[in-house]
Amino acid sequence: MTGAASHGHIRSFVRRAGRISAAQQRYTAEVLPRVGVPYQVRPVDLDALFGRAAPKILEIGCGMGETTAAIAAAHPENDYFGLEVHLPGIGALCKQIAEKNLGNLRLGNHDAVEVVRDMLAAGSLDGIHIFFPDPWPKTRHKKRRLIQPAFVALLASRLKAGGYLHCATDWENYALQMLDVLSGEKSLANSVTGPTPAVLAAALAADTTSGLAGFAPRPDYRPLTKFENRGRRLGHGVWDLVFGKR
Repeated sequence: MTGAASHGHIRSFVRRAGRISAAQQRYTAEVLPRVGVPYQVRPVDLDALFGRAAPKILEIGCGMGETTAAIAAAHPENDYFGLEVHLPGIGALCKQIAEKNLGNLRLGNHDAVEVVRDMLAAGSLDGIHIFFPDPWPKTRHKKRRLIQPAFVALLASRLKAGGYLHCATDWENYALQMLDVLSGEKSLANSVTGPTPAVLAAALAADTTSGLAGFAPRPDYRPLTKFENRGRRLGHGVWDLVFGKR
């Protein structure tokens, strides 16, 4: 399950047998048949999936769904396709969908790499959100991080010209890797002035973002989470990166 042999890539997650509450089970049973998108090895028609032509935003790693639901509720003009591999998160987001009556949100419970590769056509997305992915902080585990050159190239291919890729992390070392990988994708351009290659190389060698350009202000559409607010009070950093498709 964890290696590249079975899936063609190293998975960035480990499925955990987390406890799913009775309420999460109930909402999953009631809501997921209506909003769930089963994995398939062929492209999905996103306009048909949502029943309209509107901007399509992919969110990878919805967690417990608070941010995903808040963004979808605040922007009914957009359609959102959220991916989450952990069932408690799916259940929690199904609850949000029911309580907020969200008609512009669909859910997938499958490996994001495979969904993007097999189900999303080239140029089909207007935006991609990847907020606080697992940082895999141990050096020997960094190969598991989601933001890697091959996956970023795949994501970029699914964006329309003028679309955007927005990543956020609260791990400084991962922020450096994100900036390095995104800057290296020729089809993407940083929304803010980025560092020169020499300056970025020096920052990577020093393993610090101190004084490093290239990170964006948090866009208004990304709400602050409870976890993030707590971290900010403790002086923890958060880094946003917004790159556009050329």
